[in-house]
Amino acid sequence: MAGQLALQGGPRAVAEGLLQPWPYITDADRAAVAEVAAGGDISRQRTAQSQALAAEWAEFVGVRYCLPTCSGTAALHIALAAAGVEPGDEVICPAFTFWATAAAVLHQCAIPVFVDIDRESWNLDPALVEAAITTRTKALLPVHIHGLPANLGPLLEIAQRHGLALLEDACQAHGATWQGRPVGSIGAGAGFSTQMSKCLTTGSEGGLYVTDDEGMYLRGCHLQYFGEAVVPGKERDEQVYNARGLGWMYRGDVFGQAFCRSQLRRLRQSNATRAANAAALSARLQGLPGIETPVEPAGRTSSWYNYVLGVHPESLGIDLPPARFREAVMRALGAEGVPVHQWQRLPVPAQDIFQTKTGFGRGWPWSQVPDADYVYRGEDFPVATDFLARHFYVPGIWPPNDERWIEAVGVAFGKVWEQLDAVVAAAR
Repeated sequence: MAGQLALQGGPRAVAEGLLQPWPYITDADRAAVAEVAAGGDISRQRTAQSQALAAEWAEFVGVRYCLPTCSGTAALHIALAAAGVEPGDEVICPAFTFWATAAAVLHQCAIPVFVDIDRESWNLDPALVEAAITTRTKALLPVHIHGLPANLGPLLEIAQRHGLALLEDACQAHGATWQGRPVGSIGAGAGFSTQMSKCLTTGSEGGLYVTDDEGMYLRGCHLQYFGEAVVPGKERDEQVYNARGLGWMYRGDVFGQAFCRSQLRRLRQSNATRAANAAALSARLQGLPGIETPVEPAGRTSSWYNYVLGVHPESLGIDLPPARFREAVMRALGAEGVPVHQWQRLPVPAQDIFQTKTGFGRGWPWSQVPDADYVYRGEDFPVATDFLARHFYVPGIWPPNDERWIEAVGVAFGKVWEQLDAVVAAAR
């Protein structure tokens, strides 16, 4: 017996302070940020850091062009606009993602059309996409959720067959690969986030738009900076203050970009640590009945942004709905010192904005297509709904956490699983 559950007053399985936070900050990161402040001329540093980050990330991904932005949402918005998505166009998105995927579509005054996810990778299900295509469809926007690439092969075929742009939401997938190719280099364009929690981070907010297409890059440049044509670093000398179209202030932050460049130098090593920790944790947990560990389908490698587990109480003979069983397990593990958490609570189309369709006001952008009746119902996406009921997230696979953390998490799970009767009784 592993001892009394912490939930019932017993000692916790995981020592306090064992879990180390992300991002993992080194002296090299601190020096990179300090160098910006020490340079004296922040204006020059802004140009230098942005251009260097753009070149380094483009090389890492294997594309010709990169534009650093202020967020992953901004990067996705640029990708959509640069691909020619216009007001009233439809863009197909997965029903399970962070809603910024769909928000970027709305920012372009286009209309998100949602498709359910598959049960293997929890990404956009290619088998359901063609049924969602209409004469207004302009693009597919698959998400590489949790750092695992979507099933891009059939999606590329669908996009080509219907003349659609395939754009990648790679916000969680820095360094992930599909068929040996880095994500972000496969579609017409892609957006990455460098928000604080991401595998590659500014330590705060930020993003990266990438493309191999010169036209999409040049359009992105206009969109990134108020619709103007500007040579970075020569704004005062060459800027004519003539907006050629609608654009935004989507530039990133100089200190964050310096931090991000430093983090990029060890991204491969960091991702390798995540992968090793994920494999070790899965090996520890796969022997526990009723647990579903994450997978990497053939031809796809994850960046392991998140480690996600599912529970199946019915396979244990436990008469509790999956969501209630998951919540009970989460409470027990939290008491043992493993701060597991839930992420999304609803399929994106079930969120309030898609129920009210207030948008920018007066029902815009939906109201611009009066001959179409867009109805969003969470129950239309059973796989996404089931995923949300069963799954939760286990932290700490990132560096500098190592086998000590994995061992402690395994012990906590073992303790809880040995006493599931007590866990269930507490839930009742």
